[in-house]
Amino acid sequence: MGKYLKYLTIAIASFTLTPALAESPVVEAVKAVQSGDSWTISVTLSHPDTGWDHYADGWEVFDLNGNSLGLRVLVHPHVNEQPFTRSLSGVVIPTKIKQILIKSRDNIDGWGEDTFTFKLDE
Repeated sequence: MGKYLKYLTIAIASFTLTPALAESPVVEAVKAVQSGDSWTISVTLSHPDTGWDHYADGWEVFDLNGNSLGLRVLVHPHVNEQPFTRSLSGVVIPTKIKQILIKSRDNIDGWGEDTFTFKLDE
């Protein structure tokens, strides 16, 4: 019986030390409102925030060439507020640009691989 207990203890320890599969924040929706020469971009994210140890901590707006147009830093977890929406004002988007890209990140895994394409209203 002692031999089996030893193997069970090793199996449990191995399982608990294995990191959970990370999930990048998901861009659920984007809203863009123009005011004069700048825009307010609102992004709705979902992410399995667990607290200060792992949470969605930002999103960025890019043009189709990969140039950054604005960065929204999220300074705290949103454990009990999923999905959640945050805005960034004063984003200058040249008039020739008709689409933007949004990328999201979390404080553990960094930038996600997925981008969200959003068509600006004409």
